[in-house]
Amino acid sequence: MIRRRVVVSGSVQGVFFRDSCRRTASGLGVAGWVRNLPDGTVEAVFEGEPDAVRRMVEWAHGGPPMASVEAVSVHEEEPEGRRDFETLPTPGESW
Repeated sequence: MIRRRVVVSGSVQGVFFRDSCRRTASGLGVAGWVRNLPDGTVEAVFEGEPDAVRRMVEWAHGGPPMASVEAVSVHEEEPEGRRDFETLPTPGESW
């Protein structure tokens, strides 16, 4: 099991990036979370089997059809044993 944190910049908010990410990750059996950040980027954590996580990182470089991804930073992290994938609120917001 591996874990990667990505921060995606470009036109990535308001284009169904989070929902598409959640659906894609769930379909691949990847756990983690995704959220918008106040600076206009999207942050996500992918945790699971190496091939599935690699595929999610690749997906993040393109995102959903309406997104325009300019850059993706990828950071290795220690797995936490997550079992689901969820959409989190933007930091500073409450749902």
